[in-house]
Amino acid sequence: MARTADPRRRAELLDQIIDYLAAHGLSALSLRPLAEHLGRSTRVLTHHFADKEELLSATLERLDERHRAWLRALPGRDGSGSVGAIIRRTWEWQLREENLPIVRLVHEIEGLAAGGRLVGHVPRLRADRSALVAAFLRERGVPEADALDISTLTSSTYTGLMSDYLITGDRERVETALDRLAILVDEWIAACSGRPAERSLPGPGVTSAEAAG
Repeated sequence: MARTADPRRRAELLDQIIDYLAAHGLSALSLRPLAEHLGRSTRVLTHHFADKEELLSATLERLDERHRAWLRALPGRDGSGSVGAIIRRTWEWQLREENLPIVRLVHEIEGLAAGGRLVGHVPRLRADRSALVAAFLRERGVPEADALDISTLTSSTYTGLMSDYLITGDRERVETALDRLAILVDEWIAACSGRPAERSLPGPGVTSAEAAG
């Protein structure tokens, strides 16, 4: 087992590892080339991580931690804005040029997990992500019994749309569907909470980019 390490240095190291994996992918990952790229010895890595599986698990946790921090900092996250608007802001942030490699890395990791070739924290992290979105819904008056169901459906649909875009590159078609999802989520929230639906997005068939232009 890896020895106890400084949490701050471990987080910094994980951020560097995430950048490396985003650029190179998981297929050829081994500790020696990774250490060489980082300008460190393999002993530094094994000080923080007992083996490659532990390194990958820690990387997943760090990725999720970073995304959660970003979600908590979103305008409207405190209940003053619609969940539909948060969905769009998340999409736009993930598709920025500087963030897209990380998005591709997350989908590569989840694809390996879906194929049974990666064990560890992936299932728990997916469930935690749905639980975080469910908390957004409860803050907007959605009952506990409905919040996790809507959250799971929303998160899974969003992930599928992102996979569609990454595979096909058909941004207009996928974003039209994303806008419809955002509207539907706000309507579901209104139906469950008794509040009026917040229409912060264009209607079906008109993307946010078209409306802005």
